[in-house]
Amino acid sequence: MGEKLICNNKKAYHDYFIEEKFEAGMVLVGTEVKSLRQGKANLNDSFAMVKGGEAFLHNLHISPYDFGNRENHDPDRMRKLLLHKKEIVKLFGKVREQGYSLVPLRLYFKNGLVKVEMGLAKGKKLYDKREDMKRKDMHRDVAQALKERHKG
Repeated sequence: MGEKLICNNKKAYHDYFIEEKFEAGMVLVGTEVKSLRQGKANLNDSFAMVKGGEAFLHNLHISPYDFGNRENHDPDRMRKLLLHKKEIVKLFGKVREQGYSLVPLRLYFKNGLVKVEMGLAKGKKLYDKREDMKRKDMHRDVAQALKERHKG
C-alpha cells in the first residue's frame, strides 16, 4: 500500500539540525482522520513534549472536517503520540539533559494509519542559517549554470 504524504515541515530543516529521526503513531478521532485524508493539516510551529511518561504533540493544526457535525474535533488540541516506553525514556533523557527539541518533520499515511516522523533536533544559530542559505544559493547557481551550458 505504501506511504501517502499529508504535509511537510520545511521550516524545521531551516531552524534545526536534525540529529535523529523516528516514526510515531497518533491518537486521533474520526473527523481528524477524514480531514487528514483531504490534506488539511499544518505542522508549522508544532512540537512534542514528554509528560508523565507519555509523549504529546502540541500545536498541530488539523482543520475541522467540512462535513462534520457538532461532534467535530478541536483543530489545535494536544494529541498523544504512540511510542514504545524505551523510546519515550530515551527521548525524555536527551531533551532534558542535552537541550534537544522534538520536532515533527512530516505527517503521512502508512498502510492506512496516520504516522508522524519526528526529529530529535538542536536549534540553529543565526549564522548557521545564513551558512545554509549561502550553500543553497551556490548549489542553485551551479545547477543553473550547468543547465545553460547544456542548452547551448
